Amino acid sequence: MAEAGLPPCVEACADGVLLHVRLTPRGGRDAVEGVEALANGRAVLKARVRAVPEDGAANKALLKLLAKWLEIPVSRIELAHGATARVKSFRIRGLSMQEMTARLLALA
Repeated sequence: MAEAGLPPCVEACADGVLLHVRLTPRGGRDAVEGVEALANGRAVLKARVRAVPEDGAANKALLKLLAKWLEIPVSRIELAHGATARVKSFRIRGLSMQEMTARLLALA
């Protein structure tokens, strides 16, 4: 987590927040596991899903997992970058930095 209380895996955007996530497909369970730093120093939310990374199944499972974790409808979350990459960015509409920060701090 950042010193000022703002997690570096989240950025403010015009209509909500941009959340950076590292996904592990075929992870044995669906879970949000916390924030970790990648080798390049970039912070990401670590998540795993049971779904396989074929035909977008893992991305769909991650969308549902994020919606459940954030207690918001799936329709407010969209994949912004990284459809075929392990590190993805999601635009979450209608969520403030304060709300997102509280969710991330609860993981710690």
